[in-house]
Amino acid sequence: MLIVTDATIANAGVLETRSLPKKFLGRVQLVPKGAGPGLWARMIVEIQILRYLAALLPFVAIPLLSRDLALPVTQAPLAMLIVIALVEMKVLRLSKAARARAVDQDEAARRLDALAFRARAALRKIAARQGITEGELRLVIEQSELARIAPLTLVSVQTDRPNPRLLALDAEDRAALAGLFDAALTERDLLAVNHRDDRYIRDIAQEARGVSAHARLTAALERRGAMA
Repeated sequence: MLIVTDATIANAGVLETRSLPKKFLGRVQLVPKGAGPGLWARMIVEIQILRYLAALLPFVAIPLLSRDLALPVTQAPLAMLIVIALVEMKVLRLSKAARARAVDQDEAARRLDALAFRARAALRKIAARQGITEGELRLVIEQSELARIAPLTLVSVQTDRPNPRLLALDAEDRAALAGLFDAALTERDLLAVNHRDDRYIRDIAQEARGVSAHARLTAALERRGAMA
């Protein structure tokens, strides 16, 4: 999971938005700060042109291994398109039937309910910590539709006040979001639901006015204790 905010993204300019929810995959290339090799590798796989080039590597290797096959291979654009289509549609994605079998309807509903419960709890904590009293906070969870590889999950908090924007999140805010997924609800569990619904972005809202006075007082005391 990558929490998307100005503290975690090097090219923060791509976070600007004029409408909500802000979507990233397939639209902008995020450059995470301090990412490990695993996350970098997964994000590179998300770059479509690089996947196309990787699928076409056999067409580069065969002419190097056999001069007799060089001309037929390099003059086979239809075969190249077929290979790309097979990799993209059959290897990296699930068929409609496979997506329907990924998880049953009752289990999908249970997972979404659990996600919404955790998301709103995190949003209330963030709103209390940042003193946000108006507008709507939206937890946007976007996943890559690629299957059979590690899930790529982007999480951001977005708000409509005073204008559409992504909320700046400090370490404590990001820690609150870290509890979205655990052994009982993993990123892959959510991805199975998204495959079933053919919907890869979830937008969960929480009204700032719905944050209790007790939560705001607790957040204020925590800030005072941290400053002391």
